Amino acid sequence: MAINQVKQYLVSYDISEPKRLQRIHRVLKKQGLPIQYSVFSVVLTKARLLSLIEMLKYIIDEREDDIRCYSLPASINCSVLGQQFFPDDVLLCSQGVNRLII
Repeated sequence: MAINQVKQYLVSYDISEPKRLQRIHRVLKKQGLPIQYSVFSVVLTKARLLSLIEMLKYIIDEREDDIRCYSLPASINCSVLGQQFFPDDVLLCSQGVNRLII
């Protein structure tokens, strides 16, 4: 993948201390869309992703906290059960690919 190619990632975190948790949440909220508690969808270039990861490294305590970043495929099917974060009429779009939340 080229360093300037935009791609979608899923970032999840488990932060043990409330102050660090708030900082991580604020940083990720500026970069992406909250999907669930402690889970964000971000659409970034590889360079911006690496920059984000470096920023998060300075906030966390690596002995207590856990952050994971998963690269998502270009075409993804998603089924959602239970209470949803988004209203029923919300359609997520990324790079011309629709992600319908049902």
